[in-house]
Amino acid sequence: MASTNLPTVVIVPGLRDHMPEHWQTLLAEQLQAKGRAVQIVPQIDQDKALRSARVANLERVVSSIEGPIVLVAHSMGCCITVHWAQQTTREVQGALLAAPADLDTRLPAGYPDPQSLAASGWTPLPRTRLPFPSIVVGSRNDPIGGPEQVRALAQAWGSRFVDGGESGHLSPADGYGSWPKAA
Repeated sequence: MASTNLPTVVIVPGLRDHMPEHWQTLLAEQLQAKGRAVQIVPQIDQDKALRSARVANLERVVSSIEGPIVLVAHSMGCCITVHWAQQTTREVQGALLAAPADLDTRLPAGYPDPQSLAASGWTPLPRTRLPFPSIVVGSRNDPIGGPEQVRALAQAWGSRFVDGGESGHLSPADGYGSWPKAA
């Protein structure tokens, strides 16, 4: 049974959803085992990569929750969260934004190109202060978001920046798995 005085943790996965070995999935399981309320924003059809659909999906989850919330986003989930923050009046206790995608730089092969991102409404990525406290974790060797770019995003969002060291994109391929510092 979840404690009613603790915030519900809302997990916002990136475009590739949450995988069984991903740190967000493991964090959700760990928190639920401790009796914490956790909601994972469900993936929507990959063909619906429109920013507006992803933001509306996050809004549906958040509107179903009574009481305080904390957001835990990864990669494009950070972008979903930042776009959502521009339109919400919902009180958020805080957000962990891990390895945000830098949409101003061409992403590696297998990710959307700049034209597709623009056509789907992802760019420009908001660069205004978030209406809630937040921490941005960036890696020195993330192929999706370079350290200077992620540090600049953190500054624009009014977030505390945490240097995640040489941790790639904080994905299972980079060894994340369980990420105890996220808890």
